Amino acid sequence: MVKVILSGCNGHMGQVLTDILNADSETVIAAGIDIAPANNVREYPIFSSPADCSVEADAVIDFSNFRATDALLDFCVDHRLPLVLCTTALTEETLAKVAECSKVIPILRSANMSVGINLLMKLVKEAAALLAPAGYDMEIVEAHHNRKIDAPSGTALALGESMNEALGNEYHFVFSRHDRHEKRDPKEIGISSVRGGSIVGDHTVMFAGQDEVIEFRHTAYSRAIFGKGAVEAAKFLAGKPAGMYDMSDVIG
Repeated sequence: MVKVILSGCNGHMGQVLTDILNADSETVIAAGIDIAPANNVREYPIFSSPADCSVEADAVIDFSNFRATDALLDFCVDHRLPLVLCTTALTEETLAKVAECSKVIPILRSANMSVGINLLMKLVKEAAALLAPAGYDMEIVEAHHNRKIDAPSGTALALGESMNEALGNEYHFVFSRHDRHEKRDPKEIGISSVRGGSIVGDHTVMFAGQDEVIEFRHTAYSRAIFGKGAVEAAKFLAGKPAGMYDMSDVIG
């Protein structure tokens, strides 16, 4: 049984993770950490800061706020706790600290925690290595809800970077063609963004060749997929040696 401390337990993803962890026969929530008050009664103790938490655990899952990351890193290092770091918008200074802390504890961090997306990254990387040299053009189309403020999505960029890595990073990204009046560069990876409605996340990778098109697509119907991936990551990370990990290590 993997005992998990849930950082950001009172947020939206924290509540989603509470349900996922409770339903998983291999995990138990040892404690929660959150500065915000709980909306309902929880069956586990909640602490307002990592420094106040004295509960033994096997791993920490963090879906909180980037402002709380430094203190959580200190806590995990002090207690030698593996950390699944899902908080986004980390500063360069904090990312440097993450790298330093990974020399002491295992830390898993990925652009997307979905098991399906990380499998997709693996598949499109293999496809790019085979199809791009054969003359196939590569395009990525991502769609998200109308409240998402950044474009393209981090996942679309990660997919593109995975494909480019397979090709020796010889390609470049093109994000818009509205002002281009020229033939498509064979060495480009196009990335297009759609924003509308309540779309949780939809990513399509297209390999367009002569007389045929091959597509890989992932559609997220709820944010629970990110929580499920984080739980699998915590179970994987418990007991691992210090170092930086990502979801590609989890899916093998």
